[in-house]
Order: sequence, then C-alpha cells, then structure tokens
Amino acid sequence: MTGLENTNVSSAVPAQYPSRRALPDAPLLNAARGTRPSHRPVWFMRQAGRSLPEYREIRAGVGMLESCFDPDLVCEITMQPVRRHKVDAAILFSDIVVPLKAAGIDLDIVAGTGPVVADPVRTAADVAALPHLEAEEVGAVARAVTLLTRELGSTPLIGFAGAPFTLASYLVEGGPSRNHERTKALMHADPKTWHELLGRLTDMAITFLRAQLGAGVDAIQLFDSWAGALSLADYREYVLPHSERVFAELAAADVPRIHFGVGTGELLGAMGEAGADVVGVDWRIPLDVAAQRVGPGKALQGNLDPALLFAGWDVVEREVRRVAAEADRALAAGSTGHIFNLGHGVLPDTDPDMLTRVVELVHSL
Repeated sequence: MTGLENTNVSSAVPAQYPSRRALPDAPLLNAARGTRPSHRPVWFMRQAGRSLPEYREIRAGVGMLESCFDPDLVCEITMQPVRRHKVDAAILFSDIVVPLKAAGIDLDIVAGTGPVVADPVRTAADVAALPHLEAEEVGAVARAVTLLTRELGSTPLIGFAGAPFTLASYLVEGGPSRNHERTKALMHADPKTWHELLGRLTDMAITFLRAQLGAGVDAIQLFDSWAGALSLADYREYVLPHSERVFAELAAADVPRIHFGVGTGELLGAMGEAGADVVGVDWRIPLDVAAQRVGPGKALQGNLDPALLFAGWDVVEREVRRVAAEADRALAAGSTGHIFNLGHGVLPDTDPDMLTRVVELVHSL
C-alpha cells in the first residue's frame, strides 16, 4: 500500500498481549512504576540518529521512511546508542508519521524540512477519505521489535507513536508549521470535523502502538511534539480526550506509559491527567516546579537542555547535577520516580562522547 519494501513483513498482532520479557531489575521500568531503581535511569530522545557516525554510515543512500520499514536496519540503528552509551533503554528507531505512510497517505520526509503531506486534510470530505491503518501494514515495525527483544538482553525497549494532535497538525498544515494557523482555524471553525479527524488519528496511534506491544516493547511513549502551541483551554477541549483514549485503550498491556510534549509547561497538569505513568518535561521548567503542576503520583522524565551539550564538560556536569537535584526535590514532593533525559531530542551535531559521559555521571549520582 505504501510502495515501500518490507511493509508487510510478519506479524499478526495477537488480540491479547503476550507475556513479555521479565525485566524486574530494569532501572527505567522500576522508576516508571514508582519502585526504587538500583540507579537513576537515563536515556535520550533521538539517541539513535544523526549524532552517531555509525548511524550516518549505515543510512548513507537510504531514505528515512525506507529505513523505518526495514526490520534489520531498524534493529541495528536502535541498538547503536545502547552499545555506545550504555543507556538504560532503547527507543525504537521510527518516525511519528510512519503509521500515516503505512496506511497509504501520500507524504515524505524532506531533508531540512520534515514531513511534507502531498494533499493536506482541511475539510470534512478530506477527513472522511482518510484510510484506516491495519496492523499488518506496520508488520515490518513489529518484526523489528521482535528482533530487538532478542538483542537487547536486560535493556528495555520503548515503543512510541505521535499523539493525535501532532499528527493532525502535519496533515492539516501540510508539513511543519510555526504558527499552526490552519490547524487552529479548523479546530475552532469546525469542531465536528476536528474531532472526527482526531478520532481517526487516535485509532491509528492505538493500532500502531498495539502492534509494537504485541511484538514485545517494554514501555511506550506518546509524543505530542506541537501541543505547546495550544492554550490550556484549547488543549483540554480539543486534544486531551483523544490522548486519554490512547492511554486508556493500551492500559491492558500493563507497561509504563510516557507522555511528552515541547513547550508544554502550562499544560503539564492536564497532560498528567491523560493517563500516562510518566510525564516528560522539556528544559524550560525545573522538575520540582513541574512536579507541583503535574501533581503527586506520577514519575517525571527530563530535562537537560540539549543545547547545553555544546557548552563544554564543566557546564554539562554542573547542569546534570542541577537537574538531578531538582528531580530529587520533585521526588520529595510526591513524584514517584525520575528518568533522566534531555528536554527534547539530541541535536544532530552533538558530540557522542558527551552523551556517554552524561550517562556515566547520571549513573554515579
């Protein structure tokens, strides 16, 4: 349906989630579940990617979306930062638009721009014409998960999907947007069509995540990358119910669920209500302040500014210790765990050795 090789590789996803690897001592899973880990866990968003020379080598001449539908390549790329940095989790190498592409939506990831949609979705008729995602259309992704669970040993694997709002913003705008003007216009001018669109994208995210869970991922993260463009009132009315449904329909898998967005300091309380066990926090707000907004009973993830990795080790060490201290105050205030991460993804020109040193330092704290 997509025209990409390997799209239909393997894997019927079972109706009931199978028993998965037993990882009782995995620090990341323990922190996410509110039990005491043996050390503070750390992983990095975009840890598998352009900052690694081995990634650039293996991706040479291979398109991004083509890579995402090649199980062997996905497995190798996902493993690279685990081998190099000794992080406490792998995150599946993929992209949030993979389920859209797999379903048959005409889009591509353009270097230097991001996802570009050939025919933007802006009317009720456009929404009605959207295809549904079938599990077998992301069979290649499920196969990659199966390969990874054999390779990772005691390291957990995080699966992920784009949240309905962020997927909608790409479809409505036709690509990345600074102001999300068409998205907000549709949201307010035609709420019925908006909710129909997000309902369909919620179904798609659930199908994509169920495929990963059925293949054995140990945790999932829902990325609402652009939710920070919204007011709290708009988020609650137009977005939160759909994100809630994603988490609710995956609860039976009994794996930690993480929710993350960028620029979401004013939304953290509402995001904490969506149903995740862990709320990711970007670098703009201290973790102890975030804990007050999220409320007790949730673990936090974050939140070193990725740009600071360019400032030299003395600065990085100081800032890592600051983040850890803020996280400790959050724990004292009622947060159930802390997973060290960046406040967004690893930037392409980051020195990989700096990431390795951050892991070593976090593990020592």
